[in-house]
Amino acid sequence: MRAVTLVACTMAAVALAGCASQAGPHGAMMGKPMAVATLSPTQGNTATGLVMFHEVDGHVMARAHITGLKPNGEHGFHLHEKGDCASTDGTSAGGHFNPGGAPHGPQDAAHHAGDMPALKADADGVADLKFMLHGVTIGGGPADITNRAVVVHANPDDYKTQPTGNSGARIACGVVARHP
Repeated sequence: MRAVTLVACTMAAVALAGCASQAGPHGAMMGKPMAVATLSPTQGNTATGLVMFHEVDGHVMARAHITGLKPNGEHGFHLHEKGDCASTDGTSAGGHFNPGGAPHGPQDAAHHAGDMPALKADADGVADLKFMLHGVTIGGGPADITNRAVVVHANPDDYKTQPTGNSGARIACGVVARHP
């Protein structure tokens, strides 16, 4: 079942990526670097989804669509340092992606390059989020997000506790892969 889900999610990512690479909300995006992460649940969890990243005007625009979350719940959402989701609990992804050595925090303050806005699920356990990341790239340099992991956590991020935000267990994980 998991293989079928992964194939379906990957096919959806490619289809969405193809559409997004043609044009998007910021105008033509042809030739702009793009990456996609297909999220799979960790053991005992149900969260799955897609996260697409596009370089736009020197920043990275991200779009996340995640299902299988706690209805009306909030979840920590981060880029982690290793593109490895092989462990059953997601810990193989390592800590938060933090090439600049910044403290953990919200987007409007000093924060890790991997700190992303919280996922807020609706009554059906679905989160749909679009946001900009500053200080990261796709496909080059020390702040490159490709071959890193996107992780969804069980609890909200408090944006205070160092270095993780006290957001709890990892409930979904996916590796960021550059899309041609």
